[in-house]
Amino acid sequence: MLKSFPPVAGPQTRLLIIGSMPGEASLRAGEYYAYKYNQFWRIIFDVFENGRTPENYQDKLQVILKHGLGLWDTLAACRREGSLDSRITQQIPNDFPALFARYPAIHTLLFNGTAAFAFYKRAFGTPDKKFYRLPSTSPAHASRSYAEKLALWRAVLEHK
Repeated sequence: MLKSFPPVAGPQTRLLIIGSMPGEASLRAGEYYAYKYNQFWRIIFDVFENGRTPENYQDKLQVILKHGLGLWDTLAACRREGSLDSRITQQIPNDFPALFARYPAIHTLLFNGTAAFAFYKRAFGTPDKKFYRLPSTSPAHASRSYAEKLALWRAVLEHK
């Protein structure tokens, strides 16, 4: 079984960005969105840091928390060959009710792709918080350009 990471959240977290399950590169690195072609960190730094290049993983996490964001994945564990969400089986969801109890300021959920939303909905039903399904930042989701993804993410992130 593959195991996800603990949440990145704090008392000021208002928006929780939810992925499905870390891919192989992220699991190896022990970091959210570590695959070099995933556009997640580029989007975050374009929106909040004027495109500044992040120095390291701790810098990335500080930017997330500084802007009232958090990170977690829908799944705590699963089986999967490779990194594609379509290959996920034997899903075990993370304990979102406990997270929301611990961080009551979280009022909005941002799903990074349709798989993250589908896994969440299967486990918990439709969220009782405000939520958005955003285009996946994964390179596997190539039907939208970077500019299109950035515009959609920016529209939500800047109006938090």
